[in-house]
Amino acid sequence: QVYLVESGGGLVQAGGSLRLSCAASGATSGTIFSISTMGWFRQAPGKQRELVAAVTSAGSTNLVDSVKGRFTISRDNAKNTVHLQMNNLKPEDTAVYYCNADHPWGEYWGQGTQVTVSS
Repeated sequence: QVYLVESGGGLVQAGGSLRLSCAASGATSGTIFSISTMGWFRQAPGKQRELVAAVTSAGSTNLVDSVKGRFTISRDNAKNTVHLQMNNLKPEDTAVYYCNADHPWGEYWGQGTQVTVSS
């Protein structure tokens, strides 16, 4: 079993920054983390969950167009963590942000962290 725990959410004014972190733990977390594509998803009230950013095990990154130039995803395989640096936040970025580990045998999800951007 692998557990993903997000942190770093909160309330920030438009134009501000937050850094989300996701730490993987559990008996097989090191192996699973190293082979997983790690992603950050978000879900706003009344909307479907959407992929925001992802980083493969090789380090290749992908971001949704709406956050390009503002968000950066990175991973630290030695610490089994993935980060989402969010700059120039906008009210439309308000959502619950979820960490995801996608590996060949399935996927794991974190419990989510709330990000609220005030105008």
